[in-house]
Amino acid sequence: MESSLKALSVLDGRYDKMTAELKDIFSEYGLIRYRVYVELEWLKFIIKDLKLITLSPESAGHKLAGVDKIKVTTDENRLDKIQSILENFSESDAQKIKDIEKKTNHDVKAVEYFIKDKLVELGLSDIMEWVHFACTSDDINNISYALMLKQGKDVIVKYLSEFIEKIEEKAIDYKSIPMMGRTHGQPATPTTVGKEFVNFAWRLRRELEILKDAKIEAKINGATGSYNAHYFVFPEIDWIEAGQQFLSKYLGLEPLLFTTQINPNSYLSFILHAMVRSAAITVDFDRDMWGYISLGYFRQRLKQGETGSSTMPHKVNPIDFENSEGNMGLAISIMEHLAVKLQKSRFQRDLTDSTVLRSLGSLFGYYLIGIKNSIKGLGKIAVDIDTISKDLEANQELLAEPFQTAMRVYGEDNPYERLKELTRGQKIGKQELELFVNSLEKVPTNFKEKMINLTPSSYTGLAEKLVEKYFQSR
Repeated sequence: MESSLKALSVLDGRYDKMTAELKDIFSEYGLIRYRVYVELEWLKFIIKDLKLITLSPESAGHKLAGVDKIKVTTDENRLDKIQSILENFSESDAQKIKDIEKKTNHDVKAVEYFIKDKLVELGLSDIMEWVHFACTSDDINNISYALMLKQGKDVIVKYLSEFIEKIEEKAIDYKSIPMMGRTHGQPATPTTVGKEFVNFAWRLRRELEILKDAKIEAKINGATGSYNAHYFVFPEIDWIEAGQQFLSKYLGLEPLLFTTQINPNSYLSFILHAMVRSAAITVDFDRDMWGYISLGYFRQRLKQGETGSSTMPHKVNPIDFENSEGNMGLAISIMEHLAVKLQKSRFQRDLTDSTVLRSLGSLFGYYLIGIKNSIKGLGKIAVDIDTISKDLEANQELLAEPFQTAMRVYGEDNPYERLKELTRGQKIGKQELELFVNSLEKVPTNFKEKMINLTPSSYTGLAEKLVEKYFQSR
């Protein structure tokens, strides 16, 4: 087996282990296997539900719309034999299909020929021409990609849920720890560490719920979406209802009726845009974690044997968050392209959709690496209370906001301007603030005491209650 050192993509090379659970879904093997599955399920539907194939030799003389039902002489285990093709499907079978494709120069037709060969081997040659009945290639492909996306979405939901839960754990643990806020990178109104984690948990959970509830849509309505071939040979069958029944009952998908030859992929764009937003939120989270680590608000747990820098022995770099940010950026760029491109197709179809859908696994791979690395980084950090507390106490000017607000309430002249003159662009201490408060003429004495006793660490508003509110509302 060729070494992963020669892999063209990092998804199959450096990050091979991190993307392993996506391989059976989005690989060439995965796509071929899904195609085989869809073709076989359609064949079983024709036999079991539509009964276009006679179920016993005795009923073989029955005519439907002037067309003889095919005379089937197979035994009662024919459905089990059909199912065995999928159950026994292997990588060598996928390779056989690829070998057939070299002759046909058509991937879906190669699947059809493979299944027909298997039916002959199983003694079911009398039903082989019902494989791919009335289907166009995209009937098989769009369903296959829908099933791939459905399974891939489950993987993403699993890890996104874990990520959110890890953030929520930090929110609970740190809900009461005061921390200086930063707006434009400058000292700003205090918050709590837990409140800042909750902000991200809430944003991500909203996207998670959208992903969970998103419907996966598919179509099986023929060459240009009007069941032409189906209706021509069997006009008495309600093909619209039959297609809906097959997609929902057999495959658990949401049926699409109004299409050209291809699925318009609106559902896919909807899901990708939710993933784009969750990826962007993750990048925002990664950057904040990176920033808090650089400020010393969080320290990273050391791992024996790891090196932070090839030349600076002291360094412990926030590499997991940086890795996540980079991979999420790649995922976003691919997702945004697919979400827009897949809405466009010339007339009833062109092949550009087929080309870009081949990259579906890549975007899931980069996204998964991003989520896993954020989870990994989150597991390494711990809050440094001493650093956070010192930063708060060193920035007494943060109290300018509550003081000028109180002055407004009690009618002091020019409260904002006076506090601006006292604090803007300069450091002041507790003593200067106390002198300023005592100089106020209209603020009552008891409220002055409240102002003097206020510290940046105690000026956190309802941050802690907001953390509690989040968990109450879940």
